[in-house]
Amino acid sequence: MLELYHAPISTCSQKVRLVLAEKQLPWTGRIIHFGSGDHLSPSYLAMNPNGVVPTLLDDGDIVIDSTVINEYLEDVYPQIPVRPKNPKVAARMRAWRQYIDEVPTPAIRPPSFNAFFVPIWAEMTDEQFFAYTERLPLRKHFYRKMGRTGFSKADIDEALDKLAQTLDRMERSLADGAWLVDDHYSLADVSITPTIVRMEDLGLSAMWANLPRVTDWYARIQARPNFAVAYMPGARDLGPSC
Repeated sequence: MLELYHAPISTCSQKVRLVLAEKQLPWTGRIIHFGSGDHLSPSYLAMNPNGVVPTLLDDGDIVIDSTVINEYLEDVYPQIPVRPKNPKVAARMRAWRQYIDEVPTPAIRPPSFNAFFVPIWAEMTDEQFFAYTERLPLRKHFYRKMGRTGFSKADIDEALDKLAQTLDRMERSLADGAWLVDDHYSLADVSITPTIVRMEDLGLSAMWANLPRVTDWYARIQARPNFAVAYMPGARDLGPSC
C-alpha cells in the first residue's frame, strides 16, 4: 500500500502526486499541516529527518525527497512509464531534471515565501521568529536570510532571472518535440510543472507570453488527467514550496 505524507500547497508534493496520478497508482494521502507544525513533530521527523514533505511509504518502507520518490515509483511501478527506456534519452531527461532541481526549483522559493510568509512573520517578534527557525532541520539559514520582512529586491531579481533562463531553455528544447525530452511526457515535464504553476499563481505568467512553445506546453500540461489530481482543492493557495 502506498501512503503519501504531503501538503496540498507544497510544490514538491505536487510533483509526486503528478506521477502517482500519471501511473494510475492507488494511494492514501496523509495531510501534513505546516501551520500546526506537523512536519516538525517527533513522529514525522522519525520518518523524514529533513522535516519537509513529501514522504512516501510503500508497505511501510520509507522513501523521502520528491525526486528520489519519483524515480523510485518508476523503478517499482514501470507499467505506465514516465522515464524514457533508451538510456541516452533517459540521460537527457535526467540532465533536465537535475537542472530543474538546482535552478528553477530553488528560484521559485523567494517570491513564494515573500507572498506567503511575510504576513505571518509580521505577527511574530524577532525572538519568536528566531526560535521558530531554530527548530528547522533544513533551511534554517534560508529562513533567516529571508527574515521577517522578506527577501530583498536583489534576491527576487536573481530568482526571476533564473526563472527567465529556465523558460528560454524550455522554449528551445520544445522545438524538438511536444515535451521537454523528445515526444514523450517524462519526469522532466513533471519536475518543472509545479514551478510554472506557482509562477502563474504569483502573477508571473507574462514571462512566457512571448514564448509560444512554452505556452502550448503549459496548456497541454493542464489538460492532462493527472493535473487535476495533483492540484487538489487548496493546492494553488500560495504557500511554501517544500
